[in-house]
Amino acid sequence: MRTQITAVHFNATDSLREFAEEEIQRLLKFSDDILNCEIEFTFNKQEKRTNIHVSVDGTVLIASAISEDFRKSTVLAVDKLEAQIKKHKKKLQTRH
Repeated sequence: MRTQITAVHFNATDSLREFAEEEIQRLLKFSDDILNCEIEFTFNKQEKRTNIHVSVDGTVLIASAISEDFRKSTVLAVDKLEAQIKKHKKKLQTRH
């Protein structure tokens, strides 16, 4: 899986980048067909937003979360993606 991490309005620390990559690895339990992953951290005054775009079987799944901490918002966004991937796989299984 190719992962691209972008930070908007600040410089992301190496520990934040490593944490985000570890969290994204959780998604591989649910689908081996994840090709690309784009993570974007955005900092606006008091809120910290994480946007994640994942390419699965030619479909792009998107999740975002806002909290007071980038790690927390990353975990929330990955949790949302887990649910989306499960739903996507179930939809594909019912089509076959």
